[in-house]
Amino acid sequence: MDITSKQADTVDWGGEVDYSGYEWFKDPPPRPEPQAQPTMDNYVPQPGVIEQNEAFDFALKSAPNVLYARFKQFGQLGVLAWCSEFGELIDALKQLGFDGNMFVSTRTQALKTCEEILRLNLDIEMQIIVMYLSSQVARLRRFLDSDRQWDDYPKPKFPVDPNEYLKS
Repeated sequence: MDITSKQADTVDWGGEVDYSGYEWFKDPPPRPEPQAQPTMDNYVPQPGVIEQNEAFDFALKSAPNVLYARFKQFGQLGVLAWCSEFGELIDALKQLGFDGNMFVSTRTQALKTCEEILRLNLDIEMQIIVMYLSSQVARLRRFLDSDRQWDDYPKPKFPVDPNEYLKS
């Protein structure tokens, strides 16, 4: 069986090369000259970017208070409506990040807002709303810091025995 799949034998018509007078590794190859590091100017954001980040910072700082107010005013359905609005905020933050215009302070505030939202003591009995709120927070956290794992999400309180739940 021919492994090399050559069609003809290899033929070497030349004679042996005489390397007796050659000094191996005498002169090392020339080293490439180090290229000068390009000096980068400090990043100066455009005024629109600054205003955009300040607006997001304000919205993120007020988000837990708005959520609590919606819960007090409309109950669980207020939380559900707020989650939809929060999803729009997340989409806008993601676009800001993809454009490369998100400041570190905006990112930090967004992560802090996520923690504050989950620390709110909201008595939500509809577990689907708890799961939706948690998924929105997880979505934002995954975008901002995908390597970290969080364990501060509320535990769903589904009934273990459905018949026991129907009795009450």
